[in-house]
This record gives sequence, structure tokens and C-alpha cells, in this order.
Amino acid sequence: MLSGARGFTEKLFFFPRYLTLPLMAHSRVSAFSTAPGLKRVGTHNGSFHCDEALGCFMIRLTDKFRDAQIVRTRDQQVLDGLDAVLDVGGVYDPSRDRYDHHQKGFGEVFGHGFSTKLSSAGLVYKHFGMEIIAKVLQLDQGHPDVHRLFLAVYKSFMEAVDAVDNGINQYDTDQPPRYVNNTHLSSRVGKLNLDWMDPDQSAEKENEAFERAMNLSGSEFLDNVRFHAKSWLPARSIVMECLAARMDIDPSGEIMVLNRFCPWKLHLFELEEEMKIDPPIKYVLYQDDRSKHWRVQAVAISPDKFESRKPLPSQWRGLRENELSREAGIPGCVFVHMSGFIGGNQSYEGALAMAKDALKL
Repeated sequence: MLSGARGFTEKLFFFPRYLTLPLMAHSRVSAFSTAPGLKRVGTHNGSFHCDEALGCFMIRLTDKFRDAQIVRTRDQQVLDGLDAVLDVGGVYDPSRDRYDHHQKGFGEVFGHGFSTKLSSAGLVYKHFGMEIIAKVLQLDQGHPDVHRLFLAVYKSFMEAVDAVDNGINQYDTDQPPRYVNNTHLSSRVGKLNLDWMDPDQSAEKENEAFERAMNLSGSEFLDNVRFHAKSWLPARSIVMECLAARMDIDPSGEIMVLNRFCPWKLHLFELEEEMKIDPPIKYVLYQDDRSKHWRVQAVAISPDKFESRKPLPSQWRGLRENELSREAGIPGCVFVHMSGFIGGNQSYEGALAMAKDALKL
């Protein structure tokens, strides 16, 4: 039992060992167990936020701090004796495993083109994320897929945790959003804090709530990593391959055909920039799995805009089937949306003809 700020008692608690890394263990454990030989990771007591809950979860997935005990206190003497400290203590020093971000002058960012100031979770991810992702993928840390997911998971998941904790607005007038927030995880973690009307405000009850916050944020982190490994990365490979073959489809290089449907939009924008594609893709063709018809989709001007780079011709919009085929002079037409962002044809040859003619009109 340790002395501390909350009722003058702060207690150690730890969470169950994962039988395999990708699986969450949901069984309840004693909040006061202190297994000998385990390292101890400290964070502050009192109201908690997503960043320290997620940071504590992630750091316990590493070899160095696997299954470490979590100590929640603001007692500096106690913190000084711990193996790692997150979100408290006023020190950022990875050589001593100190990961606070509240001190004056702190401005650490993830790098790799990201400029959002890091929270304690972001600091843990920056220093240990490659190791964690390599374990999930069961690959060596030097594998290129590990690095790709390291960046993608930060962009799609971690950056929002950092930004929300540091009070950074997502939007600024008419500019693109500063970061992606798909989960609103920080808000949901915040709701797990003890309600002010709860008659039991004990450290024990607070630690139980923090354990739930760790499990919630940690399970969503692992789900995000798994998604990127099982879905995002294969889709990226498909889009890259199809983008490289664009000149075989049409000499303009502005039409891409997906040889297998997958989520392609964000990959296309990122890969166009990485591969320095010029001119950019105007239309993407793919087969509808249900109808087996082919779609012609106009590429948007940016991922967050509805406006297309080159909408399908205005004279085609809103027409269907025979009327559309007569107007376009292309057999097998199915439809063109009123906005011109998408159309369809019964065959691949017909869809390709629509895209080629649309480039000229």
C-alpha cells in the first residue's frame, strides 16, 4: 500500500496476461494484486483521459513492460521509484521511460509529416508502436508492412487521441480537417469516469473504472491494427498494382480499373502523391459484386469533398438504360447519377467506353 493524494492511499493493480497478443482478456482481476518481479508503470490518479488509459494498455504489450503493474498516484516520491511514468511527473525522457507531455516547452510530434503535439499515448506509440505492430503482424520490425501500418494507424487512430487530449480543433474555417477522428474514443473513455453523484468515490472504484477505460481504448487500438493488417494493407496493394497498370487501360493514364473491388479512395489519393501520378486519375472502373454490372466512378477532388475532378458528362446525367445508351452512343448503359459522380454499364467494354468518351466531353 502506498501513500498518495487520494484518501492518502494509492494501490497497485495489474491486468491479466494475454494468452496470445491479438486476444483481449476480459476476466476481472483483483485491483490490489502485486505479482513479484513485474515492472511498475505509473500514471496519475483522479479523473482519467483516453491518452493515459491507452498508453498504459499499449506499454504493457511490449517485451520490456509486459503485464506491468499500474500505479495510479501523483506522489512524486512514488513516481520516482517506478520503472515507467505516463502523463504525470513533468518529464519527457525516453531513456528513463518518462512520458509526460504537460510540462512547459514540450512540443514533441510524431514526425513523418505529422505536426500534432503528442499526448502520453502518442509518446508510447512513437517509441513502442513498431514493436507492437510487428507482434500483431508476426513480422520482423524491419518489414516494410510494419512501417506502413505504423504510419497508417497513427493517421487513422492515434493522432485523434493526441489532438483531443491537447485541445486541438479538428477544423479551421474552410481548410481540410487537421486530423481524422473516426471513433470519438476520447469522449467515450471520459464517460467511464465516476459520476459526481456516485456515493462511492473510493480509489478502489476509480481504479476499476480506469481498468475499463484501458480495456476499451486498448481493444479499439488492437481492432484498428488488425483492420489495417487484414483489410487496409491488401487494398493498398491492389490499388497500387492497378494504378501502375493504368497506361494499359488508356493512353491518357487517367482511367484506372480495379481488377478486384476494394476500398480504394483514400489509397488512390495517397498513392498518387507517393507515385507522383500526373495527370491524376479521373475515373475508376470496377465490377458490382451483386449485379455484375460495371461502374464508372468519377474521382473526387479530395477525400473530404463531393465535387469530382471530372464528372460524367452533363448530357448523360439522370438518364437510364435505352435513353442513356442512345444519348451516349454506347450500348448497355445502365444509369448516370444526377451529379455525374457515378454511372454504370452492363459490360466492362461499355463502362470503359463511357470513361473514354467522358474524358473527351
